Amino acid sequence: MKQTRFAWFAWGVLVYNLLVIMWGAFVRATGSGAGCGEHWPVCNGQIIPRAPRIETIIEFSHRMTTGLAGFLVIALVVWAFRAFPRGHRVRWGAALTMLFIVLEGAVGAVQVKLGLVADNPSLSRALVGSIHLVNTFFLTGAMVLTAWWASGGAAPRLRGQGVLGVMLGVGLVAALLLGASGAVTALGDTLFPSTSFRAGFAQDFSPTAHFLIRLRVFHPVIAILVGIYTVLASLAAVRLRPSPKTRAMAYGLCALFFTQLLLGALNIYLLAPVWMQLVHLLFADLVWLFMVLLAASVLAQPAPADVPASVAHPAPSLN
Repeated sequence: MKQTRFAWFAWGVLVYNLLVIMWGAFVRATGSGAGCGEHWPVCNGQIIPRAPRIETIIEFSHRMTTGLAGFLVIALVVWAFRAFPRGHRVRWGAALTMLFIVLEGAVGAVQVKLGLVADNPSLSRALVGSIHLVNTFFLTGAMVLTAWWASGGAAPRLRGQGVLGVMLGVGLVAALLLGASGAVTALGDTLFPSTSFRAGFAQDFSPTAHFLIRLRVFHPVIAILVGIYTVLASLAAVRLRPSPKTRAMAYGLCALFFTQLLLGALNIYLLAPVWMQLVHLLFADLVWLFMVLLAASVLAQPAPADVPASVAHPAPSLN
């Protein structure tokens, strides 16, 4: 019973952090990242800002929600170590969650202290923003694995997974690359909004345009390539490791990725309004989570060569 309650709590922590991520994207999309100045963890030199501007309210509320996320993760770790035995995979998942949420806060602090927020169009901001997105993926990946394993997910078997194991690993790395390029594209859309679809298209290929504008064209190309690869890897997983969980994750992943591509096209057509950027990011997170769960489902099963002959090819019944 204690482990069941923990599993529900772990899923709840994941959902809450997805909401926090959305609010963080809202901070970036509205240019409110400098709402507390270059002060961290205080806001404009105060613990609680007085007479705040709207940008300060948005940024300060984001810090409050991320602070609560940190306390929830601490509770997650303590509970995991109390509810599960030494060496259990849930303990590992919770410990990794703690590691990545600490790094998440550290990267956020660096962004604020170095002024890599608001209207800053520097290469440093693009690089740190990409690192922030990748760490966010690692964080949510650790969270979903913790919840998955607490819900009865089997331990992974990393050895002997053959070509499929390599395909899934490449797919996860490709998803990280896609997410990083998406972070750069979103930054360009925020700092250099297009006045029309035609004007934006012309800017993308202009040799005199800012590098954030010229980099936007690569994200859709990467998305299409990663999408095709993801579908192929998902179908291979269904064929080589057939199970109800694998099929559910594979088909769900394909559906989510197809939807995400449509949302990306709509985002470009609508000139990246704030609400559309948030929806696009949410589905990017869901695609990543399904990729992690697909890998977890597949790697929990032995490769065909590891299955005893009596199991893989049972003797015919005499009845």
